[in-house]
Amino acid sequence: MPEHYLNEDSFFFIQVDAICHRPAITCTPDTGLVEMAGMMKVHNISGIVVVENGRPVGIVSLRDLRNLIAEMVDNISGMTVREIMKTGLITIHARDPLFKAIFLMAKHNIHRLIVIDEDQQLSGVMTDTDLLRIQTRSPLYLVQEIESAINIEQLKLIGRKMTGMLQYAVRTNADAQSLIQLIAHFNDAFTRRLIFILDLCEGVTLPAGAAYLSLGSEGRQEQTLRTDQDSAIVYSDDFSPEQIAGVRQFAERIASALESVGVPLCPGNMMASNPEWCHGLFDWKQLTERWIARPDPESMVRFGVFQDLRVLHGEVLFEDELKRHICECTRKNSLFFPSMARNIVRFKPPMGMFGRLLVEKKGDQRGKLDLKKGGLFALTRGIGLIALEAGITGGTTWSKLERLHSLKFVSDTDLETLRESFTFLIKLRLEKQLIAVSSGKKPGDHVDPLVLKERERDQLRAAFRGVDSLLHILKSRYQLDMIR
Repeated sequence: MPEHYLNEDSFFFIQVDAICHRPAITCTPDTGLVEMAGMMKVHNISGIVVVENGRPVGIVSLRDLRNLIAEMVDNISGMTVREIMKTGLITIHARDPLFKAIFLMAKHNIHRLIVIDEDQQLSGVMTDTDLLRIQTRSPLYLVQEIESAINIEQLKLIGRKMTGMLQYAVRTNADAQSLIQLIAHFNDAFTRRLIFILDLCEGVTLPAGAAYLSLGSEGRQEQTLRTDQDSAIVYSDDFSPEQIAGVRQFAERIASALESVGVPLCPGNMMASNPEWCHGLFDWKQLTERWIARPDPESMVRFGVFQDLRVLHGEVLFEDELKRHICECTRKNSLFFPSMARNIVRFKPPMGMFGRLLVEKKGDQRGKLDLKKGGLFALTRGIGLIALEAGITGGTTWSKLERLHSLKFVSDTDLETLRESFTFLIKLRLEKQLIAVSSGKKPGDHVDPLVLKERERDQLRAAFRGVDSLLHILKSRYQLDMIR
């Protein structure tokens, strides 16, 4: 991967406010058009942000003024900005990573973004010119390639470039959370473009009134490499047999198309192409209610995958509806949380006395340990379970931890311990998966501790101790020692 994709400081991962230095020129909705045009001339700008009480509420561009003149509108001198400004602004937070700005501009085909601070106050304006100045040092080209791909073969090539870009990003020591967030943005854009191509080239489309859901780690937006598909479809209860047939056709085609571009089918068949993962809204509610009311091993596995659902394409309202139903059902069932916790604590970290790392003794993974079963599973599911109890149903494991801390469910010490454990394990898995891919091997969850540096082994032991502390939290919180 050539070095011009990212510089030594991992430019692509810095915050927006690091390059957005230009103060925004503003006016109010009641500013006269003539006065506003004069401001644009004085400051030599092509657009002006409209603010009210410090918050951006609209924007006016030179194109808007030209269109107004072309339409030969009478009495322009008596008009105010409010009459022509465009609302529905596309905004970005000053602390968001730069790659998010790139994705937003490409997705919405716009030339500027309104930058806001934590209080939703106007912070500045970022333009495509700002990005073009650093284009040779960022993978903007890759975003543009995804958004302009018109066939599956092009997406295959882009998929390989994505892997190469990630390999370079890891070498620049970009922080784990930004890396995982970047992967999530790429995966979402990639799948949405694939859906667009299926419609464009084959006429295969998801009927209106249905939603394609990402589940599991992809639902949480914290996948490393895409090792398999976890998906579902929910559709309106009043769908006709013909519409349901259209849903099934889409489900089968998207699964095979994803496989063709390098995303393997789910070994457990937890995919929308399986009729068991494709239902109307009412049936999904009944099914999740059964999983919650009868938390046997199979139900717990299915619920664990489904609870992190996220609408990737289609009717977005279904996401809130299903998550609200899940919260209501879990609150009514006193045995649900202890039962789920009891299943989670079975997954103990592979570490023995005096910090000895325990590896597989036979089979293909002999001499290696499983980062997922030995740590990541307990962390994501355990933190997710406590979050569900607190009414938190979406977001990454990092964001769930932060919200649990703000709600006093997690102490300062536990927040730091669990965050560091999760961050180290997920980045280590990504690094080893990328090494496997570059060697022509299948990426997985196992790592040989002997190939790690001594410092990494110490960090791994610390991460596993963090996992163990979470298991103790679960045992105490849900009184598992009292359950026989």
